[in-house]
Amino acid sequence: MAARQLLRAASGRGRRGYSSAGAAEFLHRSIVPTMHYQRSLPRLPVPKLEDTVVRYLNAQKPLLNDDQFRKTEELAHAFEKGIGRELHEQLVAQDNQNKHTSYITGPWFDMYLKAREPVVLNFNAFMSFNPDPKPEYNDQLTRATNMTVSAIRFMKTFRAGYLEPEVFHLNPEKSDTELFKKIIRFVPSSVSWFGAYMVNAYPLDMSQYFRLFNSTRVPKLEKDELYTDEKAKHLLVLRNGNFYVFDVIDRDGNMLKPSEIQAHLKYILSDNSPAPAFPLGYLSGENRDTWASLRRNLLDNGNEEALQKVDSAVFCLSLDDFPIKDFVHLSHTMLHGDGANRWYDKSFNLIITKDGTAGINFEHSWGDGVAVLRFQNEVFKDSTNSPAISPQSQPASVDSSKAVQKLDFKLNDALKAGITKAKQKFDTTVESLSINMIQFQKGGKELLKQKKVSPDAVAQLAFQMAFLRQYNQTVATYESCSTAAFKHGRTETIRPASVHTKKCSEAFVKELSKHSTEELQKLIVECSKYHGRLTREAAMGQGFDRHLFGLRYLALSKGLALPDFYQDQAYARLNHNIISTSTLVSPAVQLGGFGPVVSDGFGLGYQVHDDWIGCNVSSYPTRNGEEFLRCIYKSLEDIFNVLKGKKIDT
Repeated sequence: MAARQLLRAASGRGRRGYSSAGAAEFLHRSIVPTMHYQRSLPRLPVPKLEDTVVRYLNAQKPLLNDDQFRKTEELAHAFEKGIGRELHEQLVAQDNQNKHTSYITGPWFDMYLKAREPVVLNFNAFMSFNPDPKPEYNDQLTRATNMTVSAIRFMKTFRAGYLEPEVFHLNPEKSDTELFKKIIRFVPSSVSWFGAYMVNAYPLDMSQYFRLFNSTRVPKLEKDELYTDEKAKHLLVLRNGNFYVFDVIDRDGNMLKPSEIQAHLKYILSDNSPAPAFPLGYLSGENRDTWASLRRNLLDNGNEEALQKVDSAVFCLSLDDFPIKDFVHLSHTMLHGDGANRWYDKSFNLIITKDGTAGINFEHSWGDGVAVLRFQNEVFKDSTNSPAISPQSQPASVDSSKAVQKLDFKLNDALKAGITKAKQKFDTTVESLSINMIQFQKGGKELLKQKKVSPDAVAQLAFQMAFLRQYNQTVATYESCSTAAFKHGRTETIRPASVHTKKCSEAFVKELSKHSTEELQKLIVECSKYHGRLTREAAMGQGFDRHLFGLRYLALSKGLALPDFYQDQAYARLNHNIISTSTLVSPAVQLGGFGPVVSDGFGLGYQVHDDWIGCNVSSYPTRNGEEFLRCIYKSLEDIFNVLKGKKIDT
């Protein structure tokens, strides 16, 4: 089960529930309770140490010369026989004592929450929605109202236990049926996973979902905290750098009427308040220790109640006062925006621009793409298929001036100086970021499947080939893979740079005249098979990155000297991911992206569709993203021509 397959499992089905007021309160009512499978999910396995070492060395091979590899191999085997064995046994023992979770959960949360870099560009990612198929529904107020209502329906459906459980169906004819659901709901939750497994269905972990709402990452010195307050009933709306709140849930737990939400949003959109001289949003894009100190100052300066409203809000709705010009502008807007009209610490910002273009910017420590994408799929489906209001709908006759509260923050000179500095740093950083994109229209998933090669493997091969073409090098490459098939699974790393991709890339880029079309086809097939193996291993918790990360974390937590294995330059280089990649395809999503994870790297979001391939690349001045995309295009063109049996020009 590849990460992209797991992500595609998100879907919304079932019957809609209606409140007595007539407004739809729920997306659907699943006959299988939302968390029915959670208790019996299999645990994330701790791989065998010897397997991890073999996989690690396989990943190092294409990156090192013979002398470097010999040294790394010696260190790896010494680690395996010595301190690594001791740490591994301790990790397994610790895992056996904590059967309620996975061995990676604690270390992974710590990795995110202890990171001191700003969350903007370093951690937060974005996914933009496709436009509403009915053009008139893309009006900003209409779309903001409909998406807000659908988001609240999702929240209520999830909390009521009515949300269809997240299941990856290998044989939907057997498992994705009303009959199966009627049977499985009576199977005790302690064994329900096994019932699904019997019909080739794999329930996925849903433990992250509760953090979607009323949640914020709170800056603290040295290590941040995740805060959730499910009792809060208000929405946070940002416009022009100003903060507004109003209740979207009434005292009985019912959603406000859509026409009232529409009225309050219309009131906010027509508010002529000037942008604040010192927009607070910039602070959430600061270094985490700097932000923690400034937050302490904010609290001491009488802003506790206002900050509490920001932290506990259901989510953050950011309304931007400009239309989107093109896909590059869209990516910049959703990935970082202007810094003033976002609160990057919220679990997610739902961003809607003047022309109704919508996207999500999400904070990454609390969860991964599976939860966010399910939410996005459901909100898109519900807001387009069952919109709460139409462009002709009239807002309710309510006094929004009383219902909507504009938050005012009391700022002293130190806070004003802190915001000014945060803005300068933010502007300098985002101005140095380039985003480029291409759409390769000469083929996609359909043709690749006909040729019996993995679409994802071909995309990754093109990236390797492109980098070799541009920089004459093979470098550390990261592909994210979900491990949501396990209890509290997060992600594992697929390492797409292999001896196979290196050999194939060199054949295409450096030795084309020496190889026949048939030989090149065989090299592509070898890459595809090996990539498929890596993907299966990663999705089954059998990669090596998380295991080595867990062992290193354990050594440091016990105050041990860092083993020589981890001090090897080759280990550092492998974890300096110059090409960082992530993929997903969904009917709700137009494109997604993220910043480079290292200053001399590329952040590469990509989608392989039936008949085209899209790539969205971010980079800093040390790398030329535009040229990289040209090389990707040329590499894809060569691969597709070879697969079609055409000879390519040298």
